[in-house]
Amino acid sequence: MMKEFEGNSGKAGVGARKEEVNELKRAIVYNLFYRQGKPVETATMHDLYMAVAYTIRDRMQHLFINSLENLIAKGVRIVCYLSAEFLMGPHLEKNLVNLGIYQQVVQALEETGLNIRDIADQEPEPGLGNGGLGRLAACYLDSLSSLQVPAIGYGIRYEHGMFHQIIEDGWQKELSDQWLHFGNPWEIKKPEGCYGIGFGGYTRAYTDQEGRFRMRWVPARMVNAVAYDTPIPGYRVNNVNVLRLWSAEAVDTFDFEEFNVGDYYGAVEEKVKAETITKVLYPNDEPMGGKRLRLEQQYFFVSASLQDMIRFHLLKYKSLVNFHEAFAVQLNDTHPALAVPELMRLLMDEHGMGWEEAWKVTTKVLSYTNHTLLPEAMERWSLDLFGALLPRHLEITFEINRRFLEEVRVRFPGDTPKLRRMSIIDETGGRFVRMAHLACVGSHAINGVAELHTGLLKSSTLRDFQELWPGKILNVTNGVTPRRWMMVANPRLSCLISQAIGQGWITDLFQLRELENMADDAGFREEWQKVQEENKDEVARRAMAHEVLIDPASMFDVQVKRIHEYKRQHLNVLHIITLYNRLKANPDMDITPRTFVFGGKAAPGYSMAKLIIKLINSVAQVVNNDPQMRRRLKVVFIPNYNVKMGHLVYPMADLSEQISLAGKEASGTGNMKFSMNGALTIGTLDGANVEIREAVGSENFFLFGLNVEEVMALKASGYHPMDYYQNNHELRAALDLVSSGHFSQGDVQLFKPLVDSLLHRDRYMLLADYQSYVDCQDHVAQVFMDKDRWTRISILNVARMGKFSSDRSINEYCQHIWKATPVPMELKWEHIPEEGIVFRKGR
Repeated sequence: MMKEFEGNSGKAGVGARKEEVNELKRAIVYNLFYRQGKPVETATMHDLYMAVAYTIRDRMQHLFINSLENLIAKGVRIVCYLSAEFLMGPHLEKNLVNLGIYQQVVQALEETGLNIRDIADQEPEPGLGNGGLGRLAACYLDSLSSLQVPAIGYGIRYEHGMFHQIIEDGWQKELSDQWLHFGNPWEIKKPEGCYGIGFGGYTRAYTDQEGRFRMRWVPARMVNAVAYDTPIPGYRVNNVNVLRLWSAEAVDTFDFEEFNVGDYYGAVEEKVKAETITKVLYPNDEPMGGKRLRLEQQYFFVSASLQDMIRFHLLKYKSLVNFHEAFAVQLNDTHPALAVPELMRLLMDEHGMGWEEAWKVTTKVLSYTNHTLLPEAMERWSLDLFGALLPRHLEITFEINRRFLEEVRVRFPGDTPKLRRMSIIDETGGRFVRMAHLACVGSHAINGVAELHTGLLKSSTLRDFQELWPGKILNVTNGVTPRRWMMVANPRLSCLISQAIGQGWITDLFQLRELENMADDAGFREEWQKVQEENKDEVARRAMAHEVLIDPASMFDVQVKRIHEYKRQHLNVLHIITLYNRLKANPDMDITPRTFVFGGKAAPGYSMAKLIIKLINSVAQVVNNDPQMRRRLKVVFIPNYNVKMGHLVYPMADLSEQISLAGKEASGTGNMKFSMNGALTIGTLDGANVEIREAVGSENFFLFGLNVEEVMALKASGYHPMDYYQNNHELRAALDLVSSGHFSQGDVQLFKPLVDSLLHRDRYMLLADYQSYVDCQDHVAQVFMDKDRWTRISILNVARMGKFSSDRSINEYCQHIWKATPVPMELKWEHIPEEGIVFRKGR
């Protein structure tokens, strides 16, 4: 896939310096021999990938050590990004791009008989995230390093990440993700970075030496959190930040007494229990055991991360009173919300602060990003579970809530309903801790992730908090890194852009605006079309290797994202069935050939989402095997869609499907990646679609569907999906065909739950938006046939995407929330000095 990007030649220029190439060749062989113990004759392609990866990691280490030494010396403010997910994607090519040695490595490999593509394809993808949340965190780490802002990403080193998806008989099947099976060359274990994490037990009151009332938590069990560090280099800078992931280990890994009496399981029971905490990303939380494990995971990484920050702080300062001046801690959604009571506990119980002083530090250091408007996605934990697992934290949470509600009472006297709505403790139908409320109360800033999303937070989801604290809720629209999603993913387009306007756009995406002047240049449009054709040809060749035939001349109509009813993949399917019905009724009809591409995973316990996957594959089975559809309609579902697959999909797409119901998607980032790579968007006024449409121009965006106000009005007046079904013959025909068993080998029951949910509930208003969507798709087909017009719009989409760089997002966080500034790093030494280093004695 990777055509050489001419701009990635680093300090060596377009022709990489021979001495640097030779040094790389020697290092690769050295790592193969001495680090892996593999002779060339028996080395596999994966062995060679590992040797290359170790070579590149070694070249980042002096930058990483230098950055760390500078941070300790300068005492600057460090951004700490706490996230349960970091969907980093493959490291190799991104690191080559950022270090500026891509061409040198390509040349070194070619001179040793290897190919960069073959090597890069060996890299397993760390499945440490489910989708947008983890991918956003990864983009932000790249931007923090590239903007030279000191930062640490804190998360969990899941032994088994997001499940590996295969499709059997059209159904999703989940297999364990084995990303660590052959080891991870990018990480470095730091056993000295180990912290004890407690669970359960009880609390005890006592009086300290100064006569002050204190509380002490006595946990029932302890586990160790061990750090694994992955360096995150910035683009062409000396700054290297770190992703620190925590792995759980037992305090005592082996009990000799149990072993000696023949209890072999008991001898390792504590080890098994401890390691379970970081075993799997997002365990099924339907059973109570799954809920407990998920809460354990959240507390585990939050506590370890805060203890780590405190230890780092005390290396330079004698007190924690200025902790908030040294760190800015961002809570990426509610998963790290336990940081509020945990930081209070650490400051008060472990470091002797009083409540008011600890609360001042806590609220000044923490800030919270909300990522959802869906009520069911707002995390909450039962008081019984919370108290059993974290008794001290429940006490602290109760006290936070008591003081907070007193503030609400003073501000809104007599408003009991508001008190109930705002309370951290939900007492409607059971007693629960509302984690979003806890995060809101314990943070100095709350932000949404798109202008529409933030507006809805203020007017609806968090309206009471907005009334209490006007100005506390801010907007920072999401962004994505162009280093990965253009340079790595689409080197052909990146090369064309750099030849046209220079390379400044890589770190200042607003410079893409210079492309606007070229949209009317016929020669440039022809080059642009050629890039797109080559990207599509490459995908067609790869698909053919898997015995999937697709026509690269057809429109590639793509929807890749997590499978969920609100994302409305089944609306897309209804359009496919409508086209199918039209062609069956009129085989001679002129139609724009399309290849519909789907990808995404359904949560293991989400039966309706799994049924949607089955429907997509069942429709594909019928459509793809119907001779009348040949070279006209094709439906493809990509199994196990991930970041690596995204490198292929985003550059190939002609049309980007962003069709969620207005008011349901917080932001989305796939919409940005598609537009950056030249795809045109069909979408609703939802999430960041609103801002993308404003940026690219309404005439360059295919808009359909109800807006937020219309959705709310229709719901308020009474929405009856059956009316749409009865009054629209094409919609009725599409749903009836599904119900008839046409796509299920005569099984009329298979898709009945899905059809019934649409006809009788239709929570996400597919039937209301259906006709608008189909009409808009008809318009898309007409525009696509005008290649010059389509290409011009494609160029303008890319030219106007400057706002959607994660660099812009991080700059806004730094300015408005974190108050963090760039700290350019000067190299003390580029390599270890020949005379060595003098170590301090007594260490």
